[in-house]
Amino acid sequence: MSAVPHATIGELVEPVTSWVPERDDPDSAFTYIDLSAVDQDAKAITGARQLACVDAPSRARQLIRTDDVLVSTVRPNLNAVARVPQKLDGATASTGFCVVRPRPERLDGGYLFHWVRSPRFVSDMARLATGASYPAVSDRIVFDSKLPLPPLPEQRRIAEILDKADALRAKRRAALTQLDTLTQSIFLDMFGDPATNAKRWPQVPIGDHAIKIGSGATPRGGEEAYKAAGIKLIRSMNVRDGAFLRDGLAFIDNEQAAQLEGVVVKADDVLLNITGASVARVCRAPADVLPARVNQHVAIIRPTSAFNPCFLEQCLLSPAVKERLLKIARAGATREAITKSAIEQFRVIRPPREMQNLFAARVAASESIHRHMRTWLGEMDSLFASLQHRAFRGEL
Repeated sequence: MSAVPHATIGELVEPVTSWVPERDDPDSAFTYIDLSAVDQDAKAITGARQLACVDAPSRARQLIRTDDVLVSTVRPNLNAVARVPQKLDGATASTGFCVVRPRPERLDGGYLFHWVRSPRFVSDMARLATGASYPAVSDRIVFDSKLPLPPLPEQRRIAEILDKADALRAKRRAALTQLDTLTQSIFLDMFGDPATNAKRWPQVPIGDHAIKIGSGATPRGGEEAYKAAGIKLIRSMNVRDGAFLRDGLAFIDNEQAAQLEGVVVKADDVLLNITGASVARVCRAPADVLPARVNQHVAIIRPTSAFNPCFLEQCLLSPAVKERLLKIARAGATREAITKSAIEQFRVIRPPREMQNLFAARVAASESIHRHMRTWLGEMDSLFASLQHRAFRGEL
């Protein structure tokens, strides 16, 4: 097998025109694509927005065309890249992107797009990034990097193969997204909307049917007092709506944990964020994070037998109930917060426990399917990475 020739990206691209919206056309509006507009997982532009030219950010400078490839130069390890669709032809991109416009007689746009998503390109950019807290690369670094350059027909063949494989992954992700909404659909089907309570379930204060409601504290010394391992300290960042995030778990030692004996977490405790930007987020505590405590931003709600914890979690997650919680939080005198008293007095519907248990069983079945699909998606991602590796080595 002969070696695939290489070329620098800069040899294979056309220049990009820039403008100053507020100076060049102050009475008009334009479509702006900033770094947050790119979905890092989907590798697509999902958040383009319309702005008046007079309100243009200082980074709104680069005029882009259909099939340009945008490569974020900030935190390149996250690989925020996207290909410009026809509907965004003529939009303006932030200077936080390196805009790569392939010369069609030498470089296929689809091939280029798959290259800048490849592990080889990402690792090169991450290695060359500078800045500890805000790692970034320059446009020059992107343009000076090399890519394998087979003949154009071969580039198109490789891009087509990778497109088909990627489409299969996209379908699996779409199915997962649909599955994410299934639990609330089951809830509404069985119990109706708690806001209207058309099924006339009893409405009771949570405090009347809770064994425990309470929040903890941060150990003296703050984050510097955390340990490398030990008993988990659950913080607001770990509580997501309907999901527990293990990333960012803090650890404390036995002595610190002894100061938080009042907030020992048990499996299936309902965890509610009670302060800050993530206030009113809710999930259940998984058994595999125990032993654990919570800090002052997270409240434990441990229901009596009147409530199945899965039902109570999903009830608090329903849109109408969530809005009531947020309204309580916004009423705080100095910051968004939900007090222990407010939780105790907060009224929720209470269907028969048998129905709650049936609901929990259906949710468990749905979560099992979800786990299997995530595993399959992970395997597909690994296979896709292997396919990319072979493609850019000339082995397809």
